[in-house]
Amino acid sequence: MGLGNPGREHAQDRHNVGFMVARELRERWSLPPAKERFRGQITEGSVGGAAAGAPGERPRRRVAVLCPLTYMNDAGRSVGPARGALRLALEQVVVVHDEIDLPFGEVRTRIGGGLAGHNGLKSVRQALGGDGFTRVRIGVGRPDSTDPEIVAGYVLGRFSEPEAEVAALVARACDEVEGLVLGPAGARA
Repeated sequence: MGLGNPGREHAQDRHNVGFMVARELRERWSLPPAKERFRGQITEGSVGGAAAGAPGERPRRRVAVLCPLTYMNDAGRSVGPARGALRLALEQVVVVHDEIDLPFGEVRTRIGGGLAGHNGLKSVRQALGGDGFTRVRIGVGRPDSTDPEIVAGYVLGRFSEPEAEVAALVARACDEVEGLVLGPAGARA
């Protein structure tokens, strides 16, 4: 699941980097067009190698990519029902989101842990009934202030970094998700 806010006006915001990764994964994995379900846009399909276990091939896996059409702070209203319908264990859920506590360009993965005031993650944790899901944290940097209005303006603002650097960040995050879902390149099931 990619976290973000719906609408064209938010498409390039730092807060929407989760949506950017979800879009890139849909393209990378050649998934069908997304459908509106679970208060979001979701697409499902199989990804990975055609012959599971072949040397250098990643195994085939069934995946779903969800972008909630709720606003960020209410994302749980989308991911909770989607998880239930897809019958996913909590540890099978991967949430991709912006992280102001990481410098721009860093991508880190963690299971559980503190939510650092991220209201989208709080909503997801509440809807999923726990924090045992995997988070792909995408560093978008932090403003020089802790004033909540300045921080909100920062994350709801567009990236100031060059477009090529933002594209590289999104690609690294996609690689991280792909490694979580399919295992390392060359690994067998």
